[in-house]
Amino acid sequence: MSMKRPGRTAIIALIVVSQLLAGCMGGDEKPAESIRAPIFDSFSLIDSSPHEDPRNFTTTDLGINLTTELDWAVFGNEEGGNCCEHYLATTKEGLILNFGGEYPTWSEDRGHTWEEYIPSVFSQIGCLEPKPTAPGQEGLGEGSIVQATNGDLISMGWFPYPSTSGADQFYAFLYDAEAEEWQWCFNRTPEPFYDRSWQVEVIGPINGGIYGSGEYASLVISNFWHQVQNVGGQISTDGLNYDYFGFPDRDSNPDTMEVDLNFVDADLGVEWDFTKPHKEMRAFPVPSGGLYFPNYFVNGDDAYVDTSLNWWKATTLEGNSLPTEYCAFDSSGALHCLQAVGTTLQHMVSWDGGENFTTQNYTHESASEIEEWEWHSQGENDLFVLAVRYQEAGGPDKDVAYHAREYSESLVPDQMTWIGLGDIDSTSGAGQDIRFDFASMGILPDGGAVIAYHDNSDPDPLFGVELTLPVYGPQPQ
Repeated sequence: MSMKRPGRTAIIALIVVSQLLAGCMGGDEKPAESIRAPIFDSFSLIDSSPHEDPRNFTTTDLGINLTTELDWAVFGNEEGGNCCEHYLATTKEGLILNFGGEYPTWSEDRGHTWEEYIPSVFSQIGCLEPKPTAPGQEGLGEGSIVQATNGDLISMGWFPYPSTSGADQFYAFLYDAEAEEWQWCFNRTPEPFYDRSWQVEVIGPINGGIYGSGEYASLVISNFWHQVQNVGGQISTDGLNYDYFGFPDRDSNPDTMEVDLNFVDADLGVEWDFTKPHKEMRAFPVPSGGLYFPNYFVNGDDAYVDTSLNWWKATTLEGNSLPTEYCAFDSSGALHCLQAVGTTLQHMVSWDGGENFTTQNYTHESASEIEEWEWHSQGENDLFVLAVRYQEAGGPDKDVAYHAREYSESLVPDQMTWIGLGDIDSTSGAGQDIRFDFASMGILPDGGAVIAYHDNSDPDPLFGVELTLPVYGPQPQ
């Protein structure tokens, strides 16, 4: 393990941390003790096998303002990304998933080896549009992937450019956990342009009428569904065949349903640490069934899709709406919600089903704006990680990761890591500039974070896998 004892770096850390955490301690949180051993003293190198591209990232113990260098492994487009992004996720079995590029890519051994699913020429029996494909030749992909609570991997790849099969088309890729095999189906999308699909599980069992029935449903939305029109939704009850799924108008007033969001005593299972969709989905699965859309309507009211795939206006049991559209559960039953306010990110946690929240603010004083951000939490390890890409007021973008361990006791972060070199500006979306289209991350069962970032060491975005960290407890075999 490569760790430098603080000297000059400790002085730098004092300056940096004073900027980063000014105004960060909110509510009734107590300041950390001034004298204690560094948290790094209890860290260990969880993966001692050599990686092809190991790097050291600067990390600060926020409680005592002590800085060191910790080990990460770094990966690029060869491991599933494309020019502008990685779509990262992790599984309860310990896989790292990436569908930023053409096909689903994964590693079972913390990045030492990688596999990619290449579809066959012909899809399996049961596809509603049994169109053949040209394996590996469809073009640049824009995919999404997430693990369903039953262990399946639901994913959808969008091919926006001319290829052997035409332009602007969808392919559904499903890993059936019970059969232990991949399947695929071609799906013609009714919308002309998606530019990245976002995907989420609708908790079942589903009795969806015209959409069919299934153990769960998979909902895919367009990148632009929330910005212009309520279009771009597609739903499947078999993970392979998708139909157009309409959304209610944002100014409509459907019937109201009170939705119980209190699962603190429900013993959800470790799978709930891995089913969180990317935040841009703007919805989260409800353990008792269905899918919740916070702040969906223009007046701030929430929406809910039930197990029959019907839409409702939603409130909590006490008639409240959630504070932001970016929320998700983890296995502890905690409901995490985040929002960006100027250059401050607010982390809010509810332990009573969204009725009351505890808030922690993350403020980067030298930032002119927040470029991209994403988060993940694990109830099993009592761990919350926030990844942020800031635009510095006087310099290039900076990628930062915060760890809040034992968040059930305190939301105050104990560690901050500078991810990468922090030496390059980028933009999101189409254009000729250097691009980093969105933040993406996950957390492995052992507590190691997997985080996408961009710096000058590669023309395309990279992602790092955390190697030096605490031992959180017994890990899956």
